[in-house]
Amino acid sequence: MSRDGHLIICQISDIHCGSAYFIPDLLERSILEINDYDPTAVVVSGDLTDAGYRQEFEEAAEYVSQFGCKNVMVIPGNHDSRNVGYIHFERLFGERYSLIEFEEAIMVGVDSSEPDLNDGRVGREHYSFIRSCFENAGDKLKIFVIHHHLIPIPGTGRERNIIFDAGDVLELLNDLKVDLVLSGHKHVPYSWRLENMFIVNAGTASTTRLRGNTRPCYNIIEIEDDRVKVFHKYPFKQRELTVDFNAATYEYSRFEEKIDSKTEAPHGLSGGRPFAGE
Repeated sequence: MSRDGHLIICQISDIHCGSAYFIPDLLERSILEINDYDPTAVVVSGDLTDAGYRQEFEEAAEYVSQFGCKNVMVIPGNHDSRNVGYIHFERLFGERYSLIEFEEAIMVGVDSSEPDLNDGRVGREHYSFIRSCFENAGDKLKIFVIHHHLIPIPGTGRERNIIFDAGDVLELLNDLKVDLVLSGHKHVPYSWRLENMFIVNAGTASTTRLRGNTRPCYNIIEIEDDRVKVFHKYPFKQRELTVDFNAATYEYSRFEEKIDSKTEAPHGLSGGRPFAGE
């Protein structure tokens, strides 16, 4: 399923179809760029909609169908579980817990959303699913996908929307020797290293709900042998390397995002404002 041991995984998050801040041009451009990468897999890590309504889900499903990749993992976010939205999610995208396996890697996605709550929870009843997926993976690179952030993200103000069982989930992932965690929710791209696990948060790819100097972006993860590189890709613009690590030796480099002060934010947006329920 990979090409000569080289995997490309594109992660796009927090699309928010139906939001007043949704910019179709940004999403359409992102899809075109992602298809040009000819990725091994595409991850859509939650908040496809703004309020979980049927028409928002159907719009999101139309966009997701435009990815040329046959391996597409979609998980719901907190906005998708509003107004019984998970019913539409399951109708259009299938199970809320999923697994994609490659020769070199295994990727597990879980639903951390709760109906009509911004906070999240994985739940002990789902730990056995996570364990069963990873514990027999051998030397494969282990990738875990979740919408909510497991560790607070800098530059996002007071911590409000959390996973209630984040500590237990982190302990489980560490025990299973998971290498990479992909999440979204906060609209701020950032990365942490915890023990020997790398936690990479995606920004929003297609809205102007942005804090400070962050810009719409998605992630490109390139994997070759044991080396993993994570890039932020800005629609219509360049990509920037943010994390470079070796899953075997745990050597790594993390690069700070470069902000061009001359680059105008989309639609003239400058500065951030507090908002609840990312």
